[in-house]
Amino acid sequence: MEASHPWSDRPWTAQYAQGVPDDIGEVTESLVDMMARSVRAYRRRPALVFFGATTDYRELGERIERAAEGLRRLGVRKGDRVALVLPNCPQHVVAFYAVLRLGAIVVEHNPLYTPRELRHQFEDHEARVAVVWDKACDAVAELPRDARPRTIVSVDLTEELPLGRRLALRLPVKKAREARQRLTARPRARGLVPWRRLVSGRRLSRRHPRPAVDDIALLQYTSGTTGDPKGVILTHRNLRANAMQGRAWVPGLREGEETFYGVLPLFHAYGLTLCLTFAMSMGAKLVLFPTFDVGLVADAAKADPPTFLPAVPPIYDALARAAGQGAIDLSTVRFAISGAMSLPLATVRRWEEASGGLLVEGYGMTESSPVALGNPMGPTRRPGTVGVPFPGTEIRVVSPDDPATDVPAGERGELLVRGPQVFSGYWRRPDETAQTLLPGGWARTGDIVTVAEDGFVTVVDRIKELIITGGFNVAPREVEETLEAHPDVEAAAVVGLRRPDGAEQVAAAVEVREGRTFDAAALRDYCRTHLAAYKVPRRIVQMDRLPRSLVGKVLRREVRERMAGEEARRP
Repeated sequence: MEASHPWSDRPWTAQYAQGVPDDIGEVTESLVDMMARSVRAYRRRPALVFFGATTDYRELGERIERAAEGLRRLGVRKGDRVALVLPNCPQHVVAFYAVLRLGAIVVEHNPLYTPRELRHQFEDHEARVAVVWDKACDAVAELPRDARPRTIVSVDLTEELPLGRRLALRLPVKKAREARQRLTARPRARGLVPWRRLVSGRRLSRRHPRPAVDDIALLQYTSGTTGDPKGVILTHRNLRANAMQGRAWVPGLREGEETFYGVLPLFHAYGLTLCLTFAMSMGAKLVLFPTFDVGLVADAAKADPPTFLPAVPPIYDALARAAGQGAIDLSTVRFAISGAMSLPLATVRRWEEASGGLLVEGYGMTESSPVALGNPMGPTRRPGTVGVPFPGTEIRVVSPDDPATDVPAGERGELLVRGPQVFSGYWRRPDETAQTLLPGGWARTGDIVTVAEDGFVTVVDRIKELIITGGFNVAPREVEETLEAHPDVEAAAVVGLRRPDGAEQVAAAVEVREGRTFDAAALRDYCRTHLAAYKVPRRIVQMDRLPRSLVGKVLRREVRERMAGEEARRP
């Protein structure tokens, strides 16, 4: 029997909003069964909206079955990995559930990644089939032979647009040409399978076996504490449990009547759970945006007003400003949940004044599917904290040097979480799994926290040195290796600098090789050719010598302190 710890009695349940249960009960259905249930229950209700084009749940179910049969004919079998390299679009939703319908494993990827960034992940998961945005097809096709998938299915987003918009994109004018270039491209790669061909055939046989709740559903890559991304293994049980926890957390939601806005990327764990699983589980209408743009959101809100908005602080700030200028009406948004970065109190005030609804902060990590804690959707919420554990979730606070030792209540320590949403390990990484997933199912978060007597958790520091910018994780070492490959750079240190709005920006300090000159703009341009845009340092400074330990390790903390001090002194 496991020994008790300071939080064994779960005092936080007294803080739950009225109607929120202490636990979610047993998870008995896979994501495939969940979606099938929604298709039956909400057949004629809208499931997806994309630039005004609507797909109802019946049609979505049929498209999933046709895509599953198309993938089966391409050789996809149970346990195979299928890579998705897609922005938010209806094809993303269909492909996600079609892969799962076969008992195969989805692997999500950022479609803006360069071939260099994609290579490690494809080498690791060995997907034989990839479903790829046509603008990213060449990046995938250029992977080395041992990493390149056998079949690439090319997805043209414009095929999902209403007829009027498709025709407008063909007009010989600059605005139409630029809009077309943002949505689609003609790949140079040969042998691609068009998406429309994949879904044009017959439906998958009903006799085809369905996945079990403990089968692997998803590999989600995360940088963890090093620059080497690891595939987080999430089962149907993990993801279904987190959707159930999210549903329980907001008792005021109405089945089959809500409108969720998919402004978060579905390839990110946060957007995936809140939109791909949670929204679909309750028959919501999901309005999809391939990229966040205030104008696009404002246009969509006229026809399909949002009622539930999962997002990040910069998005809330941008929309609140637009509402203040009369550009958008946010009064229909009753509930909003922020994650992936700290939520400033000023943002909460601006949003709630603009919408009249609630904005609360949640906490999680990819390894917890991803949400583990949240502020109650009610009067007990506590801005400035990340809230309390979700139903069925437990926490401990331990010594970072000895995670088997609990620290006294109220003292700083590393947060551990346990619950049905916690992952089962890293793909092909048993050693790193053992370091993060402790006996008893406790997962180390790498975050230093304090916990109030009533269970509210405040994050005060991070053990891991990841930089979180725009809701994405940036591993400093990856950016440092890119800078150090430049002929002018001897060494680099990459850190996250806190901005006034609470977010972080990627910043770098470099030592320049003897005889070379420092050119920050050139270094940023170099990074842009090798890294996704959000990883490129916003600020690069020169240091005669980077601070190092006695064994020569660069001390990022000192670099951060120096750069932050210089930032504060700037006029």
